[in-house]
Amino acid sequence: MIRKANVEDVKKIHKLINYHAKRDKMLPRSLNELYENIRDFFIYVDGKSLSGCCALHIDWEDLAEIKSLAVVPSRAGKGIGMKLLAECLKEARALRVKKVFALTYIPEFFRRVGFKVISKKELPHKIWSECIKCVYFPGCKEIGMLKEI
Repeated sequence: MIRKANVEDVKKIHKLINYHAKRDKMLPRSLNELYENIRDFFIYVDGKSLSGCCALHIDWEDLAEIKSLAVVPSRAGKGIGMKLLAECLKEARALRVKKVFALTYIPEFFRRVGFKVISKKELPHKIWSECIKCVYFPGCKEIGMLKEI
């Protein structure tokens, strides 16, 4: 089942994201950042177990970002990531966002649902406020991807 995350989910989301970050599959997130942005997150739960998470962060009037899409390794390949992404895209449409982007190390996943590779230079400067705090800046190897909805 997919639902909006709440503050009681933050520590589990943190553990999941940082598990993947330690394996260079995504960027780490701090507890503080997750608490501040909890309203952006959807989670997939099986009973009481969190199996995945994904966030939709609004950046501007016509632009949002898919962030922190992660699935528990034992549940990978079962469609959970796609379901979470679909929920975020559904919310983006409801909010009348025109374009959604992702910065990813796994472009094949996003390509399957119509995202196209773009140069990160095409993204507005506003998004770089987070990037300049990152340990990988300016040598980031994430791939920019965009979908018009």
